[in-house]
Amino acid sequence: MPLHQRLPKFGFNNPFRVVYQIVNLEALARKGLSGEVRPETLRQAGLIRSLNKPVKILGQGNVSEALQIQVHAISASAREKVTQAGGSIALIGEAPEAE
Repeated sequence: MPLHQRLPKFGFNNPFRVVYQIVNLEALARKGLSGEVRPETLRQAGLIRSLNKPVKILGQGNVSEALQIQVHAISASAREKVTQAGGSIALIGEAPEAE
């Protein structure tokens, strides 16, 4: 058997990959979170496991209250639903927008 068939096969692991902790809008509504939503409040509510990993909000579900969300990333559909409900979004680790 040729050497290339006898050697083990290994894949590529990207060392720069960012793995987000995912939270849906329906989980925020189910836990009854209101006001300011930060990774610390998500940890206390039991929606994420670690404060050391970045958090991303996805748009599954609906929001009825105006939330002030501060997370690392947010999907376009979640951003639209939060702003339609009268809330605001601030991304952690990003420079504030110039007005």
